This record gives sequence, C-alpha cells and structure tokens, in this order.
Amino acid sequence: MVSEGVDLVYGGGRLGLMGVIADTVLELGGRVYGVIPHALVDLEVAHGGLTELHRVATMHERKAKMTDLADAFLALPGGIGTLDELFEAWSWNALGYHAKPFCLLNVGGFFDGLITFIDHATASGFLSEQRRKQMLIADSPEEALALLDEAAAAATQGMVW
Repeated sequence: MVSEGVDLVYGGGRLGLMGVIADTVLELGGRVYGVIPHALVDLEVAHGGLTELHRVATMHERKAKMTDLADAFLALPGGIGTLDELFEAWSWNALGYHAKPFCLLNVGGFFDGLITFIDHATASGFLSEQRRKQMLIADSPEEALALLDEAAAAATQGMVW
C-alpha cells in the first residue's frame, strides 16, 4: 500500500489484524485514517497513533464516514463485521450511493465458500451477471490493488465496471 501511495481507511482500532496493518502502514511512512464509534473509544480499543482518527456516534455513521473517505474497498479475511461492511458497500453501490469498487482478498481460499454462494445466487437469478462481476476477487494484495485501480479508472471514465 505504502509503496503504491495508497492510504488506509479502516475502523480505527488498535487490536487484531487491522491494528497490525495500521501499525505497519504507519511504520513504513504511510497515512492511516480511522473511524471509530465513541463507545469503542471508551473501551480503549482506539488506535492512538493514526494520521487522523474520526470519532462518530454509531456504527452506521462509521460505515458512512469510511465510505466517504475511501476510494475503494478491500475485504480481508475476517468475521461478521467484515461481511457487514463488504455487503453494505456492495448494496450502496447497487443503490447508486457510490461508484467505488470492492474486492475480496481471497488469501488461501478464505472466501471460497462465499464466492460459491455468490455464484449460486447469480445462477439462481438473485444477482445479475453485471452485479456479480462487480465483486472483484484477488489472491494477493498486489492483484487486489491492480484490480481496484482498474475498476476505479473505469468508473471515473463513466464506464460500468
């Protein structure tokens, strides 16, 4: 990310995988923007050394602010919060709230089951082929950044990605 000039926007915590990634981006000289609800700041899980930490009232405000700050979305292996943020980004795109691309980083096949489900939903007629194509899938961070760059460039040129 840092070598490509990509800033990190995330949930603003100091714990877990994203806390480690935030620390690494900062150590390498990158910029990191966090968005965290007041309740989590009060539980002392907020990262104290970010480029900028936005405090918001609710989880909904958190996702809206992260969407405003981000140019694209990359889902790393994670749990229910990751899925919530991913599907909200996809839903908001479908509703026309933004035209920002999103991608699954399918490290070690982590998202294989989810991809199978998405393909099943498409084959069953619950997702259009165009909507399915929006869910970019990468096996490496480098591939993910390239796919997101390509999709963002297409979106800025008015092309449907």
